[in-house]
Amino acid sequence: MSLAADVTGPLPDVRSVAEHRRRGRAAALNASGRFEKLSRECFDDGWESLEDLPPLKTQVQEERARTIITRNESPDISFDRSINPYRGCEHGCIYCFARPSHAFMGLSPGLDFETRLFAKPNAAQLLERELSRPGYQPRVIAIGTNTDPYQPMERGYKLMRDILEVLDNCSHPVAIVTKSALVTRDIDILSRLAERNLVKVALSVTTLDKKLCRAMEPRASAPHKRLEAVRALSQAGIPTSVMMAPVIPALTDSEIENVLEAAAEHGATEVAYILLRLPLEVSELFRDWLLRERPDRYRHVMNLIRSMRGGKDYDAKWGERMRGRGPYADQIAKRFSFAAKRLGLNLRRKKLNTEAFVQPQKGGVQLDLF
Repeated sequence: MSLAADVTGPLPDVRSVAEHRRRGRAAALNASGRFEKLSRECFDDGWESLEDLPPLKTQVQEERARTIITRNESPDISFDRSINPYRGCEHGCIYCFARPSHAFMGLSPGLDFETRLFAKPNAAQLLERELSRPGYQPRVIAIGTNTDPYQPMERGYKLMRDILEVLDNCSHPVAIVTKSALVTRDIDILSRLAERNLVKVALSVTTLDKKLCRAMEPRASAPHKRLEAVRALSQAGIPTSVMMAPVIPALTDSEIENVLEAAAEHGATEVAYILLRLPLEVSELFRDWLLRERPDRYRHVMNLIRSMRGGKDYDAKWGERMRGRGPYADQIAKRFSFAAKRLGLNLRRKKLNTEAFVQPQKGGVQLDLF
C-alpha cells in the first residue's frame, strides 16, 4: 500500500517533507516520537504520487483534561505553577524547547507539533475547581511558559480569556508570556488585574528582522506587531516587559541592543533573555532548519552554541541551561546588562500581589467520571 494515501493520520517518519506540503511551517522533518515502537518512512512506490499530497492543514483535537495547574520544583525559574490551555503550537517556532513534549502524545516534535494541536475546553472550569480546594495557597501562575496561550486557535476557543476571567474574579496573580499581538484583545481584563497589581505581561521579541522572523517563527505575530502590543499594554497601565527568548549566537545576538532600544521606546520597563536551548529532538530540527535557511552560518552558529554548552548541543544543568557558560555566554550577559542599564530598564522588578486572593465559593465544578 502506498503511504501517500494516508493524509489524515499522523505524518510518516521522513527526512524531509515536501516543501509544497509544509509551506508556512518552520520544521521540515517529522520523525516518529521517541516512545513509539514503530517508525514509518514515506517512499515513492512507483506511481510518483508523493507530489499529489495536499498541503498540511492545522488539526485541533479537544482534550478533556483532569487537572490544569502544573507544578514544578525547578530551582532556576521564578514560578512553581503554570497553566497550558493548549498542547502543540501553530506558531511553529523552530527552536521551541516544548517540541519534545509532543512525543508524550505519540506524535512527532517536528511538523506534528505545529499541525496536530490539542485544546482543553474545560480549562477555566478546572482552574476554578483547583483554586477552590481547601488549603490552596496563592502564588503567581505563569501562562505561556510551554506553548503560546495566544496562538491562532485562541481566536476561536477563547480559553485564555476564560482563564483570565476566573483569575480576575478571585484576584489571583498571573504572569503571561506570548509572541502574539492577540494579547491586546484582553486589555479590559488585564487592566482590571493591573489595578490590583495582579498581572505582568511579557512579549517575546527574538529579532527585528521580518524575513528571519517569518522563517524562524512562521505563524507568530510580526516583530512590529509585538512591539505595538507592548505599547498598547503599557499605555493601558499593564506592566509589560520584553523577552529576547531565545538569543541565538551568530544569528540574532547582534540585535541585542536594537531589540532593547525598541522595547524601551515602546514602553517596556523590564527585559530578559534566554540562550537558545536545544533539548532532545529540537537539536536535529534546528540544525536542519539552519542548513536550509542560513547554510553560510551553520558551522559558526553550532560551534558557538557548543562552546557555551560544554561541547554539546545542549546541557540541561540547573543554573546554566538558560544562560550557558564560557567567554561568549559571559559576553552576551554583559552586553544585555549594559544595554538595559543604559536604557533605564530593569530598575525595579515588579512583584505581584498574592494577598488579595479570594477563594472561589462555588467549590469547583462536577467533572465527568469518564
